[in-house]
Formats: sequence, structure tokens, C-alpha cells
Amino acid sequence: MIIDSQRVTLDTKSAHVHGHGVGDHLYVHEHSIVHDLPAQVKVVAAISFIFIVVLTPVHAVWAFALYLTLMFLVVGLAKLHFPLVLRRMLIEIPFVIFAVLMPFFGSAPRIEVLGISLSEAGLWAAFGILAKGTIGVVTSITLAATTRARDLLQGLEAIRVPAVLIQIATFMLRYSAVVTNDLARMKVARESRGFSATGIKHWKVLAHSAGALFIRSYERGERVHLAMLARGYSGTIIDLYKPNVVRRDWLIALILPVLAILIMTIAWVTL
Repeated sequence: MIIDSQRVTLDTKSAHVHGHGVGDHLYVHEHSIVHDLPAQVKVVAAISFIFIVVLTPVHAVWAFALYLTLMFLVVGLAKLHFPLVLRRMLIEIPFVIFAVLMPFFGSAPRIEVLGISLSEAGLWAAFGILAKGTIGVVTSITLAATTRARDLLQGLEAIRVPAVLIQIATFMLRYSAVVTNDLARMKVARESRGFSATGIKHWKVLAHSAGALFIRSYERGERVHLAMLARGYSGTIIDLYKPNVVRRDWLIALILPVLAILIMTIAWVTL
């Protein structure tokens, strides 16, 4: 996005001096070796690590224990508080519920556990979902907590993620707070008029509110896009802050996926 260079400079300084910016509610401001790594390096390491975990045979229980240990070592290096990470892991609850149900509805053969007939294949599938999902969630939480949203988008651009996806993510981060504030104001307006959603009969009002919010957001997006085009926007977001990536950064970040490859190889060989 071609905009006034002075404004970009001020926005960049504000984000990196004060330690926060648009969409940075997940970021934890600390000084650690993980925080200091460039975003693109961390993204490549995290994605590679998750793919390796997914490719590991589910019967290698010890391998997943080592993966989780490695991730919590990274959490420690990043100086993240473990209670914070555990609270953010609650997002995994729907997957946990799904995994718990799988042994009851899986196929034969079945085994008895505390007098309950469970599917052996379902048990292994449930373990695979829990193990791989948990490790993936911890990896994502660590990446989000150690990388500012602005830097993350810039890192995705550096590893050649399609520009359209980066633009969508950029505007989503920028205007999610605006839409959330609109939603909060509409809620206050309804309650100030004595409205309280207590049953199905109030769903119609909530549906009308959601429709009005959608139309308002759509129209705002049209106006913002036209304003950007009028200022020379050509589909590229220009950022004056460019992190310097050196070989040492890659060597540090790739330690995690390299160790994971070693663990996965042993798991397949000993299977």
C-alpha cells in the first residue's frame, strides 16, 4: 500500500518501540532468543515442525512425548509463563471432545477398559488427534506470543505466500477491532432500549443486528478500498521496517525441525 512515508515511519516506530500494534493482543512482550528471531525464520521452523509431527506414526508414543518436551523447552526459552500457555490451549477443547468420543464409535477389534467396550482403532485415532493437535496448538501459541502480527505478515510475504492472502489477513487484522467495536456499540444500543436475549423469540432481532453489521462492514470496506485506490494503492503493502536475516537465525530456528526429523526417522525405523 503506497501511503505517506512519514505515517508509515511513525506507525513502524510505534509498533516496535511500544511493543504493541494492531492485532497484537496475543503477543507477549519479552526479550528472548525466540522473540529476536525474524518472523519468516520462525514461520518456516514452526510449519516444518508441525508437518513432521503429523507424519510421525501414531503408535510411537515416546516420539510425541519428546516433541512436547521440545516445545515446552522452546516456551521456556521464550520466557513465556506456562499458565498463560495452558490457558490459551483451552481452544483445543472441541478437538478433545471429538477425540474422547472416537473410542466409543470406532470399528472392531474392541477391548475392555474399566468394564467399558472401546474400539482399539478408535483409541489410537483419539490419541493421534490429541497428541498431534496439542503439539500443533502449543507451536502456534508460541509463534503468536513471540511474533507481532505486523512482523508475521511481513514474514509470510518474505517466504512468497500469495499476495492476495497477505492482503486479506492484513485487512482482517486491521478492521477486526473496528467490527468488534461496532458489535459492542450495537449491543449497548439494544440493551439501552430494554432488549435482553433470553430465548428463541429474540433470535430475529439478533439476526437483523448481524445483517446490519455485515452491510455496514461491507460498505466501509468499499469506501476504504476506493480511498486506497485514490492514493495509489496497487496491491502491495510497503513497510519501511525490514528485519535483517542472517545465517545464524536460520541455524538457531532449524534446530527444532532437525531434531524432530531425527525423532520421526527413529520412530519409523523402529516401528
